[in-house]
Amino acid sequence: MTRAVLVSSSAPPTVTEVDVADPTEGEVLVDVTYSSVNYKDGLALARNPGVARVDPLVPGIDVVGTVSALGPGVHDVAIGDRVVENGAGLGETRHGGWAEHAVVPSGSLVVLPGSIDDSFAAAIGTAGFTAMLSVLALERFVEPGSGPVLVTGASGGVGTVAIALLAARGYEVTASTGRAANEASLRALGATDVIDRATLSELGRPMQRAHWAGAVDSVGGATLANVLAATRWGGAVTACGLAQDSALPTSVMPFILRAVSLLGINSVDAPLPLRQQAWQRLATDLDPALLAGVTRVAGLEEAIAVGPEVVAGNVHGRTVVAVDR
Repeated sequence: MTRAVLVSSSAPPTVTEVDVADPTEGEVLVDVTYSSVNYKDGLALARNPGVARVDPLVPGIDVVGTVSALGPGVHDVAIGDRVVENGAGLGETRHGGWAEHAVVPSGSLVVLPGSIDDSFAAAIGTAGFTAMLSVLALERFVEPGSGPVLVTGASGGVGTVAIALLAARGYEVTASTGRAANEASLRALGATDVIDRATLSELGRPMQRAHWAGAVDSVGGATLANVLAATRWGGAVTACGLAQDSALPTSVMPFILRAVSLLGINSVDAPLPLRQQAWQRLATDLDPALLAGVTRVAGLEEAIAVGPEVVAGNVHGRTVVAVDR
């Protein structure tokens, strides 16, 4: 048995005791130290059918902790390894990290670099991992110094980490946010300019004045369409979220008239070599002190309350879940 948050169709989310099975082929048992609160976790708490696909479910798309048991056929990690896993069905199709113990697939486990402690890994979490995947994709097309790079949803988890990562690489970062009170914090992360998200949220012309060298977008909808319409020739935009809308009301014009590239980011199914590359870069590129400034810690009970606030867009930065708190 393990203490965990349990979500079911028959009762509100609650902290309770949950059975833990022995790891089977290709699985490991992790003694969880930390998880985090992500947008998907908030949707799981609300029993969103696109996320919570088993009933009951332990949320938590992030797991950070120490391997304590190996299932048959597992050779890439060892008992005692400190590991992180993001996505891979956690908190969606199988129990996730809002628990003291979790059985997880070994094929997506990354052994943490020595410079990243457990709490920092959880503060990074899926949001920071997704931000790093976005930067890895973007830098194939856009060089530092080539013009302003926009980060939408800048006050959220992906946005805050993306700003810090891009600024550390020498990019000129513009942050788009709906919360003016966060401007000082966003500038401290490395943003050189902050704009109101309202300037992007209403659909505009399919081609607009070329301004952005590139962008990291976690919003989707009309915002993404406007960003594409205002991206310079040969620029690139990464798409990793749909906080505004899953629809993309645009035309092919930015792609065929300005050679703009739209780069999809999928953190759930990322292959292990890419995961390892991303975490190695996070170890070198992300200043722990910067992330600490926009991170708070919650226990399991508190996490239940934080989830809906993340979905509503009312949480700035990252929330770490200390499972033993």
